[in-house]
Amino acid sequence: MTATAGKQPAPPSDGDRAATLQLIIALGRALQALERAVRPHLAESGLGLTEFAVLEVLYHKGALPLGAIRNRILVTGASTTYVVKKLEERGLMRRRACAEDQRVVFGELTAKGRTLIDEVFPAHVERLQQAMAGLSVSQKREASRLLRALSLHARRTTGERITEDD
Repeated sequence: MTATAGKQPAPPSDGDRAATLQLIIALGRALQALERAVRPHLAESGLGLTEFAVLEVLYHKGALPLGAIRNRILVTGASTTYVVKKLEERGLMRRRACAEDQRVVFGELTAKGRTLIDEVFPAHVERLQQAMAGLSVSQKREASRLLRALSLHARRTTGERITEDD
């Protein structure tokens, strides 16, 4: 029975339970494998995965409030502050107050940060493509579609706010 007006969804079957657990294991293993594929190259450039994620989001989105950076790279506020401070100390990004609301602080790339990400990003994408070469373009698109649907449903289930970027 499916969930329709006034009806409760059927309880999950043992098959659904097994498939759910298999999927979570597969997702975790895939993420670990992809991280192992890109981590050494980033380390050669003096970057960890989270530092790269901050630079990458600023590279593609431009200056953003620190809270938006945190939300996009999926780390806690304290971790974001720590990573931003490290990147600032290295001269790769800077913080600046919002002109309209002094409570809001933006992060933005410096020229040095843009130069680094200009050098690192193409090789990063190449490594990701190599790691994912076992899937065809259509399989990658289908996997992306399914994972987006899974993410949106899980986030709605937890009451998380969904934005147009999701």
